[in-house]
Amino acid sequence: MAKEEHEATEVEAEGGGKKKKMIMIGGAVALLLILGAVAFLMMGKGDKKAAKKEGDAAHAEGAAAPEAGGHGAAPAAAPAPDAHGGGHGAAPAAGAPAGPAANIFALDPFIVNIYDGQELRYLKVKVELEMVTPAVKAELDSKLASIRDSVLILLSAKTLQDVQDVQGKSTLKDEILGAINKNIPAGKINKVYFTDFVVQ
Repeated sequence: MAKEEHEATEVEAEGGGKKKKMIMIGGAVALLLILGAVAFLMMGKGDKKAAKKEGDAAHAEGAAAPEAGGHGAAPAAAPAPDAHGGGHGAAPAAGAPAGPAANIFALDPFIVNIYDGQELRYLKVKVELEMVTPAVKAELDSKLASIRDSVLILLSAKTLQDVQDVQGKSTLKDEILGAINKNIPAGKINKVYFTDFVVQ
């Protein structure tokens, strides 16, 4: 009789042990899934930044040596001056603009507090500048701190009513252009573009 009771408690102990073991394994699997998801999200952000840097480097190499052949290489025979040539992959003619993407200078996003009459709100603006020539980029890089400061001061002075309609956004573009022209000689920036404009 004592032997049967001892075997019954062993079976119960083994059953309870298996449940604990299953709970521990389930918890470990859940923890690994969470850590894997966090690692994936963190690595995904790094890949986008690395891919952008690699793309910029590849673009710079392609612009520096288009005669090396491959994508972006100049055609073997140049078309006549009045012919309509220059399809995809053709290098621009001497003195012609390199393309709209080459003349765009993207500023890091601006995030400022603005007042809407009752409470503070956040304004996030991503600004891109269209330069007259790609050579202006070096000048913008050298004055970047003063340019960002001027734009931040300008944005911080705005209210929600100032920027909520199309006319207000258009006026803001003109004011940003004026603030930038105080830091570099006027006429080197053609247009100001908003590629992201969010108020929360």
